Amino acid sequence: MAALLYASRLANAAYEVVLVASNVPSAAGLTLAKAEGIATFTLSHKAMLRAEHDAAMEAAAIEAGAEMIALAGYMRILSDEFVKRWTGLMLNIHPSLLPKYKGLDTHARAIEAGDAVAGTSVHLVTPELDAGDVLGQAKVVIADDDTAETLAERVKLAEHQLYPHVLNEFLAGRED
Repeated sequence: MAALLYASRLANAAYEVVLVASNVPSAAGLTLAKAEGIATFTLSHKAMLRAEHDAAMEAAAIEAGAEMIALAGYMRILSDEFVKRWTGLMLNIHPSLLPKYKGLDTHARAIEAGDAVAGTSVHLVTPELDAGDVLGQAKVVIADDDTAETLAERVKLAEHQLYPHVLNEFLAGRED
């Protein structure tokens, strides 16, 4: 989220961050967004129906003037209805070279499989988990002594470079 926010302030940015929303009230991204003057919205999903929670998040996004959604660290599966309403307008970043290793524990799974490289993918969000069109990827070499934690640290650096770049290209292409 921070990488997207700061990249949005560069001269060639094709996007503006209008809202940072989270289902975790203590999320660090909310604190950063407030400090940077970005509107925030938070609502815990606990004891709420998925569709009900998604509707509240969506209402906040629409009220803020969002024209698309870039998920960054949002670790909750969205309802099919919500995803369908934002078809082609919602991106996510995932810590693997999709279509490999959808879901969780991607770094450990890549190491256990003996892969030479891991990485990150930016993709369109679809109702099927981590299955939307891949818009960009960055590869990260898996070192012989890597653990899931050390690999995750390097993949996160690649994510911070890739996501703003892909988002910018995606939106610039839509304007053309």
